[in-house]
Amino acid sequence: MSTPPKGFLFIVSSPSGGGKTTLIRRLLANPPGEPLRFSVSHTTRPRRDGETEGREYHFISATEFEKMARHGDFLEHNEVHGNFYGTSKAEVLPRLSLGEDVVLDIDVQGARDIRTAYPEAISIFIVPSSSAELERRLRARGLDGEDAIRKRLINAAKEIAQAQDFQYVIVNDDLDRASLELESVVRAARLTPTRQAKVLERLRKDFH
Repeated sequence: MSTPPKGFLFIVSSPSGGGKTTLIRRLLANPPGEPLRFSVSHTTRPRRDGETEGREYHFISATEFEKMARHGDFLEHNEVHGNFYGTSKAEVLPRLSLGEDVVLDIDVQGARDIRTAYPEAISIFIVPSSSAELERRLRARGLDGEDAIRKRLINAAKEIAQAQDFQYVIVNDDLDRASLELESVVRAARLTPTRQAKVLERLRKDFH
């Protein structure tokens, strides 16, 4: 039996409040064609109301996180807004080797490290339509105080400056359109000759 082509790793990043999580949820709810697997990150930040262990994150202590990092269990790990976040190898690599596509919801710093560790990854950056819109979203979430919102807006400017390092940029000024554009990136990746190898092999035999 032939080995399936390796799956694609899709990195989706944005400034905090940029809408990447909402877009990913919509993509996972209606994946184009084959299923998509979501990589659940590990974090030391406290669980928010409505969050579930193993769905949004694996919530672990700083001691547990440090132990995993020391053992080399992460593809990447970073400190963001005073908390630690990491993408575990176990969440990603076995699925890719089985030919499954995996989606990462990750900050810009983590995305850079993933691209270094796994250059084949497909990187997508989500940007808000304006700084005023991003501030409105951050305030509407009701998760942060004034100082935290200011810090996130300052960080957003630095993160948007790195958008050119990504393969695709989607402006999230209309949720339906942005969702369609994210889906289009996934569809296009799945039409590469490598991914279509089985179909092409069958056709080569058929035409000889």
